[in-house]
Amino acid sequence: MFHGSIPAMVTPFKGGEVDVKSLRALVDWLIAEGSTGLVPVGTTGESPTLTHDEHDLAVKVVVEQAAGRVPVIAGAGSNNTAETVRLVKAAQAAGADAALVVTPYYNRPTQAGLIAHFTAAADCGLPIIIYNIPPRSVVDMTPATMAELAKHEMIVGVKDATADLSRVPKTRRLCGEDFIQLSGEDPTAIGFNAQGGRGCISVTANVAPRLCAELQAKTAAGDYAGALALQDKLQPLHEAIFAEPGLAGAKHGLSLLGRCTGEVRSPLLPPSEPVQAQIAEAMRGAGLL
Repeated sequence: MFHGSIPAMVTPFKGGEVDVKSLRALVDWLIAEGSTGLVPVGTTGESPTLTHDEHDLAVKVVVEQAAGRVPVIAGAGSNNTAETVRLVKAAQAAGADAALVVTPYYNRPTQAGLIAHFTAAADCGLPIIIYNIPPRSVVDMTPATMAELAKHEMIVGVKDATADLSRVPKTRRLCGEDFIQLSGEDPTAIGFNAQGGRGCISVTANVAPRLCAELQAKTAAGDYAGALALQDKLQPLHEAIFAEPGLAGAKHGLSLLGRCTGEVRSPLLPPSEPVQAQIAEAMRGAGLL
């Protein structure tokens, strides 16, 4: 069910409020461009600065607008287990197909603590995708811990943002071939899939959804030469979007396409002028402008 190019969606704002009209239009465009799933209100959706009501609204809108055309994996992560459970239950009530749950940041739980946290989320009855991103959460879920959690019927996969391609075969060996491995790191998506991955939860796919979808389709078909040619177009855009916080870069790219404003919430700021120019140049190079 979860495979291919899955944009980690931005949450459009207008005048400080969630821009529901632009969010609905973005869902339709991303699907039309070939995206095979959607992730609303992950970190790229500015979940840390959304209110609870805004978070729930964004999930509800995306699920409604997708209307079953592609699966929706709702962001539902927190460093508070009780809050994570609330978010998972809200995603379930909205009709999401799965929840993306990040390893608890700042608290730095032990591996046993991670097992307890994710088990509580999975016991809600909605499929869970583990989000392992040590550079931001400052805790790393080991493949052995992931294998223990994979025994739970509702823990179905991982978004791996370690950028360590050796993790993919290790996780495949310990968790089994049916455990869904999705990259969370755009530049290494080809190598990730070559090792056994099934797709990418992508920031760049907000701005270049068709190119990202084509790249994923080519890796699935074993056409790595074709995928590499697309990656050559996309790599400058990956670099430009992440020159400063990636969600701000993605929103600026979308603003150049007229898809939403570039507005972000403090403490983040729009990209600096040099990075804005870098993003525009990369988009022109990829044939997007």
